[in-house]
Amino acid sequence: MKKVIASVLSLAMVAALATGCNGNGGDGTTTTTSGEGGGVTPTETEAPTDTTATEKRTMTFGTGSEKINLWAFTDEIPKMVGQYVKQKPEFGQKYTVECTIIATDGGAYQTALDNALVAGGDTAPDMYAAEAAFILKYSQGDMAKFAATYKELGIDVDAKIKEADIAKYTIEVGSRGSDLVALGYQATGCAMIYNSEVAKDTFGTDDPKKIEEIVGAGSGKWDKFFEAAAKLKEKGYAAVSGSSDIWNACEKSADKAWIVDGQLNIDPKREQYLDIAKQLKDNGWSNDANGWSEAWYADMKGEGAQKVFAFFGPAWLINYVMIGNSGGNKAGEGTFGQWRVCAPPVGFFWGGTWVLGSKDTSKKEGVAELIEWITLDSSDTGLQYLWANGSVDWDNDPSTATAKDTVASATVMAKSDGKLDFCGGQDIFPAFIQGNQYASAKAMTQYDETINGYFTDAAAQYAEGNVDRAGAIEQFKTNVQDNLSF
Repeated sequence: MKKVIASVLSLAMVAALATGCNGNGGDGTTTTTSGEGGGVTPTETEAPTDTTATEKRTMTFGTGSEKINLWAFTDEIPKMVGQYVKQKPEFGQKYTVECTIIATDGGAYQTALDNALVAGGDTAPDMYAAEAAFILKYSQGDMAKFAATYKELGIDVDAKIKEADIAKYTIEVGSRGSDLVALGYQATGCAMIYNSEVAKDTFGTDDPKKIEEIVGAGSGKWDKFFEAAAKLKEKGYAAVSGSSDIWNACEKSADKAWIVDGQLNIDPKREQYLDIAKQLKDNGWSNDANGWSEAWYADMKGEGAQKVFAFFGPAWLINYVMIGNSGGNKAGEGTFGQWRVCAPPVGFFWGGTWVLGSKDTSKKEGVAELIEWITLDSSDTGLQYLWANGSVDWDNDPSTATAKDTVASATVMAKSDGKLDFCGGQDIFPAFIQGNQYASAKAMTQYDETINGYFTDAAAQYAEGNVDRAGAIEQFKTNVQDNLSF
């Protein structure tokens, strides 16, 4: 089965979004593919096997004399530009936006982007994208010096943020000191996505507000959730599919970063994951499924060893993963229609894409116009409203319209229709607005992706009984020191 994952997980979706074709897309749009494989015309469900053919693609929008270079790792933001040119033809008459798309495989996108930013000149990016896994490098880390502040671009940042009610965590991620240099458009603050039938059988209710009380929503602790897990076990249900479902919450809810004053630091909320993973394993409160595995997908369909009560994640997990793996397309098929959403016990965010402008761009006005429309426009014609209401119609093809998704602007979500048949007709936006408010980015570093891997590996060894707790921590510290010199 093809599993299309949102751009917030570009490694999982690269086969689906790194494909390209030669031709004219209309509205002054052209798409080309570079690489030794020549032109490629993939089907809707099958990516080309010759990956060299899709190493680098370009998409062009508009026919104007002023050129804007946009760099991205999927075609999502380029297609947004296409939407804007269609919506505002005068922009396309003034500007030609040439989009360079390079997949993140093996760090290819970052390497090419870094080289282009350092080299400067006419081919350097005027505007570029970075995902959650490496955004800190470009907003606060080694490559942050190349980013223009939004104020330098001419955007009335303070007024627009207030008007749009932008999620705090996305501002934290995109700030260099007190200056905003990047913002996301898609909100990835997380909720608890729970099975209503399991809830009713175990707790006598599936009402989101009552379930929030049962699991300790917003408490910042797991105590009540694990009390619920014991009750679920008595009924023959698993609380979660696997411990990795809880890792993201432990990792992103930390108060202090992995690196403090140049030294490795293990925040208590991250260290707690060792005990959580062990507890889930020893008590049989999960199906021991790893994220992105066939067993994980089977649990979404209700076909695992134990029926699973909850998954934790953002709206993209529902739209791009759970729906496609529910075993149906309407209520009564698989688990489709059984799921509900409420605020989680511990707040966190998972994924996202941020948009930046170059400090050296000579097209500040055009770059600012695009960035503002994508990230800060809370009107009914802004990208975020179209995105939240499933009204972004890619390629003039209704079948490619976006799903109703959560966005960075709470103003937009408050006036949008977030009802999903998959969730029994529930409006999911209120729970995700709450999830965005709980999320924090204060403990992030540009090294998180690597360090997280070492820690979860150590936790898995401890949960399986291969090492004791002290041994798992020592194994983690050794891996970090040997590979990152901390």
